[in-house]
Amino acid sequence: MNKRLLDKDVQQFILQHRQESPAKIALGKSPFSDVSSGELAMQIDGWQRSVNKLPTWGYSENIYYPPKLNLEQCSSEHTALIKQTLIRKGSKAIDLTGGFGVDSCYLAQHAETVIHCELNQDLSAIVAHNANILGVHNLECIAGDGIQILQSLADDSLDYIYIDPSRRVQHSKVFLLEDCEPNIIALQDLFFSKSEYVITKVSPLLDITQALRSLDQVSHVYVISLDNDCKELLFFQKRGFVGEPIISAIRLFKDQLQELSFTAEQERATLPHYKEPAGYLYEPDVSVVKAGAFKSVAKAFNLAKLHPHSHLYTSEQLHEEFPGKAFGITEVLPFGDLKRKRTFAKANITTRNFPLKVEDIRKKYKIQDGGNVYLFFTTDPQEKLIVVACERI
Repeated sequence: MNKRLLDKDVQQFILQHRQESPAKIALGKSPFSDVSSGELAMQIDGWQRSVNKLPTWGYSENIYYPPKLNLEQCSSEHTALIKQTLIRKGSKAIDLTGGFGVDSCYLAQHAETVIHCELNQDLSAIVAHNANILGVHNLECIAGDGIQILQSLADDSLDYIYIDPSRRVQHSKVFLLEDCEPNIIALQDLFFSKSEYVITKVSPLLDITQALRSLDQVSHVYVISLDNDCKELLFFQKRGFVGEPIISAIRLFKDQLQELSFTAEQERATLPHYKEPAGYLYEPDVSVVKAGAFKSVAKAFNLAKLHPHSHLYTSEQLHEEFPGKAFGITEVLPFGDLKRKRTFAKANITTRNFPLKVEDIRKKYKIQDGGNVYLFFTTDPQEKLIVVACERI
């Protein structure tokens, strides 16, 4: 950490050039003898990456930015805010894999104290500096191995353990919990000896059912999406919990939040209604799909499904609160009649439970991408292939 970067003259240079290409700055000559052009470029690149993902950091003065990998791996403020709501006020927490400290800083706003653990000494110092700038004074930054730090603490000295195990081991991506570092499956007993609750962030690609077989005492699973992009999968464990966890699909979009909660048993027991598309068509948000709420979402919003495997929904009355995209249906065609009865020069195409891929459809029917028309190629309740033409609401 080069503290010279925080001096007024250097900060002024960064402010004046922060809209420019970091690559251009890196290739140019630094006006400062004790600050390299690469260091200046890293700060400018850091601001550009943070301004939307981490606006509190991006619009605060004298923030020190780490290398881009740390910014790519850290949580966004939107998802960190969700985690903040999971802990009670006045509690004690530890972040075992602290990184750039976004989650730690948000947890600290509810907690009495938060310990931020980070192996990289420079990054630990950066987080400590930024926390002070942001007024987060109850964050204790310790440069060291989070597991070793946890082992040194007294039993039951914490309320919450937060961990985001690395999914890249020896330069290769891993997808099983037991293959991540640290191996949280092997550390369950240690965690519960120190804390009542454990919050684990894992890859959105991880299979929820498989993870629940590996993790004990999970009381809640959170699937979080931002603008229809699945960002995080959180497993919330409570010491001594017995029963079926609640699964919550949380959709963040346009500064709004929608939440749909259910259990796996409720999903299995739900008997959906099936009907042909009429009036309005609904495409669920990625958080709903990842959570597996295929029947629960239909029940919650009084919708009919088009087919058991299509995961598209319909209703004659508009449900504006649906967690996903809503479309007004303009026409429903048998797929076999598409070329003979109707031509679409330009349209947005989606396939659900359909034998052809989007690119094959575009090529065969000469339909360009874009425009205001949305075409859903799918299967109806009678197992017939259909095309649903819509307009986005």
